[in-house]
Amino acid sequence: MLRITLEQWRMFRAVVEHGGFNQAAQKIHKSQSSIHNSVGKIEAALGIKLFTIAGRKTVITEAGEMMLRRANYLLDEAAKIEAIGHTLSEGVESKLRIAIDEILPSQLLYQALSKTSEQYPLLRIELQETVLRGANELLEQDLVDITISGFTHQDGFNEELCHIEFIAVAHPDHPLHHLDRAITLEDLKSHRQIVVRDSAKENKQDSGWLGAEQRWTVSHLRTSVDIICNGLGFAWLPISAIEEQLQAGQLKPLNLAANSSRTAKLHLTFKDGDRLGPAARTFIGELRHLLM
Repeated sequence: MLRITLEQWRMFRAVVEHGGFNQAAQKIHKSQSSIHNSVGKIEAALGIKLFTIAGRKTVITEAGEMMLRRANYLLDEAAKIEAIGHTLSEGVESKLRIAIDEILPSQLLYQALSKTSEQYPLLRIELQETVLRGANELLEQDLVDITISGFTHQDGFNEELCHIEFIAVAHPDHPLHHLDRAITLEDLKSHRQIVVRDSAKENKQDSGWLGAEQRWTVSHLRTSVDIICNGLGFAWLPISAIEEQLQAGQLKPLNLAANSSRTAKLHLTFKDGDRLGPAARTFIGELRHLLM
């Protein structure tokens, strides 16, 4: 039989997270004496010291650090078990939160969402369009249930969904199209490049060639397409996002000597399959079917 309860472990973690017993008591709305009592019971049960006092500061010990890592895992798993229980008790989820990298072909997304909505007409769908690491950051913060991203998640389920092809383009009247030879990367350096900013707030990452001396950075792929259609720069853009503009003659592929195209992978990612409800599973199934 376990001698330490989850609540005692939670109080121990609160002391670490908030920097002391008094601060933890204020944050989790428990008396300071009850938190002291919980930590004391852990120390007595295990025969170790979790904290020392240095001046006015409560400092975690080396043994406490090791226990904290284990306690974090234990408390996180307990939270997951409860979440799975809620999912099972509620049946069909009322809301599905999805983060999608903007390079995913929109028609593919719309078809999968439409098919899912046909089966679950009362389902509320919250869609967040992201760039680069933005989707995985939202998943890490438990702000979405599913992501479709160019990056995998180290602790989640990852499945390669598709490849997206990018080509270098500019407006037909752009000076780069008037060179009487293949365009080099040195030529590109003298012209304005349009790039899309990583939507993640932390651990941002650049992608692709970023060698132009002039650069405009925008937040959305659609803005980049619009700027280039107005003759204000060049960029590598996903073919699926600019098919209409290519056919209408608003954009024209650059005649690069090398690296005129590149490919990016998109991955389907979620943290815990047991926490996904039937609507989420249906959406995933529809995506897989469309990409077969």
